[in-house]
Amino acid sequence: MHSIYARINNVSAMLSTCLMTLLAVIAVSSFVFTAYPAKGELTVSSIQVFPGNARRYQNKDQDFAFLNFNLTADLTPLFNWNTKQLFLYVSAEYETKQGVKNEVVIWDRIVQRKEDARLSTAERNKYVFRELSTSFKNALPAHYTLKYNVMPYVGVLTYGEAARTVDPVPFPPREDLI
Repeated sequence: MHSIYARINNVSAMLSTCLMTLLAVIAVSSFVFTAYPAKGELTVSSIQVFPGNARRYQNKDQDFAFLNFNLTADLTPLFNWNTKQLFLYVSAEYETKQGVKNEVVIWDRIVQRKEDARLSTAERNKYVFRELSTSFKNALPAHYTLKYNVMPYVGVLTYGEAARTVDPVPFPPREDLI
């Protein structure tokens, strides 16, 4: 006769095996049921560049860019039974004259409900947008992109691009503070 501990061990081993199999099937199904949203629209309405002091180096003068943008996207197809949340971010991609490629995140948002996944908003940069070489004067025009990460309950993260500016947007000349 088996003891009570042996029976508990067999039942818990069976339950954990069934649970792991179920989680593996859910993770594999996230590859099968991938959705792609329709391309949205991202337009930059204004950019201003001002001089300022960097926080770390008080005597170092740097350029800071402030921009306003309009964003329209429908990300509801990304939500299914396994989607926990979406992480959205707008990034600026530009290259300096020296050939250094930069990608800077200037805005982000977490969307946890399908009802909130329809975006039609006018925003401004949420994070500091500065050029490490102190000036945007020699930087090439930038592309702005809305990207997303789909975070499932179980499975792999998927990434994608939902909107992009049609043409690169040049940086204006530096304005002096009055």
